[in-house]
Amino acid sequence: MDAVTPVIEFTVPPELEAHEPPEARGLARDGVRMLVSSRHSDDIVHARFTEFPQFVRAGDVVVVNVSATLPAALTAVRRDGSEVAVHLSTRLPAGLHVVEFRKTSVSAGETMTLAAGGTVTALVPYASGSRLWIARVDLPDPLPEYLERHGRPIAYPYVRGMWPLDAYQTVYAAVPGSAEMPSAGRPFTREILERLFLRGAVVAPLVLHTGVASLEHPEPAYEEYYEVPIETAEDVRAAQARGDRVIAVGTTVVRALESAVDGRGRPIASRGWTDLVIDGSRPPRVVDGLLTGFHEPKATHLAILEAMAGRSHVERVYRVALESGYLWHEFGDLNLWLPGEPSPAGNR
Repeated sequence: MDAVTPVIEFTVPPELEAHEPPEARGLARDGVRMLVSSRHSDDIVHARFTEFPQFVRAGDVVVVNVSATLPAALTAVRRDGSEVAVHLSTRLPAGLHVVEFRKTSVSAGETMTLAAGGTVTALVPYASGSRLWIARVDLPDPLPEYLERHGRPIAYPYVRGMWPLDAYQTVYAAVPGSAEMPSAGRPFTREILERLFLRGAVVAPLVLHTGVASLEHPEPAYEEYYEVPIETAEDVRAAQARGDRVIAVGTTVVRALESAVDGRGRPIASRGWTDLVIDGSRPPRVVDGLLTGFHEPKATHLAILEAMAGRSHVERVYRVALESGYLWHEFGDLNLWLPGEPSPAGNR
C-alpha cells in the first residue's frame, strides 16, 4: 500500500513543541487547551479540556482506546560495543517482533545483546520500508516482566528529561500492548469521565495497540492489532439509530472502528489486524466527531482529518492553531472536530 501524504503543508516552530507533560508546566492533566471546530459551519471555539463534557450531548457515544503503553524502548549493544536504541513496535507470534533500530543501519542476521542476557536479532525488513524490521527477541523473562525491569517509555528528542511510564498512560488504560501512548486520551481524568456519565453520554472501550510512529518521513500504513467488543459495537449502532453522535478519542479509535464494519458499513464486533487507511478515497463511515492532538506536517493522520472535514477546513484550523500558540506532540494540546455547532452553550 502506498503512503498517503496529505496536501496541506506547514511548519511547527520549536516554541510550539510540548517538551514535557502539562503537569510539569504547572497545569493539571486535564488543563491543556482544546481548539474546537465545526466542519460544517467552519466556526472555531477556544477552550480547555476541562470543558470537554460541555461539548458532548446526552446520547453521544465517546469511544476510547484502553490499550496501555509498554516501556518499549530498550538499549542494545553491538559486537563493536556501540549502543543502539531499540523500539519494540508490534508483538508477533513465535517470539517475533516488529522492531525499529533507531537511526542506524542493520544487516539481516545481526544479533545484538540486551540487558540481563537478552538478545535481539534482525531477520528481514518489515513490509517495503527500511525503518522497521522483523526481529527475533529472546529474553530471560516473559516480555511484560522484562520490560518492567529493563524498558523505558519511547521518547523523542523534543521531550526534555526522562518521565515515568505513568506519564505515558491514560487513566483508563487496561490492556498492555501499545509501543506509544494513544495520546489523545491522556488529558482524561476520573472527574471528566464522571461528568460525561452525568451528561448522559456513553463511554465505550476498544483496543488498538499502537506501533512506533515515524517522525522523519511518511510511510505506508502497517498492521496493528485491534479489538472492538460487542458491547461497543452495539452502543455505536444504537447511537446511529437514535441520530446521536459517535466521537472517537484519537485516530487509533477511528482506525479500529472503521475496520470493524460489515459490508453495509455497520459497526460489528471484530478483532484482528488492520492496515486500513482513512483518506479521501475511504472516508469515515462510523465516526462523526474526533478528539485528537495536533499532527506533524505530512503525517498520515492528517489524511483522516481531510477525509472528515475537507482540506480547506483543516488548513483553517491548523492556521488558527499555529497563530494561537497551541502545542504539538503527545504532551501538547487537543483539537476537537465536530460535525455541527461547536459552542458548548447549545448542549446544556
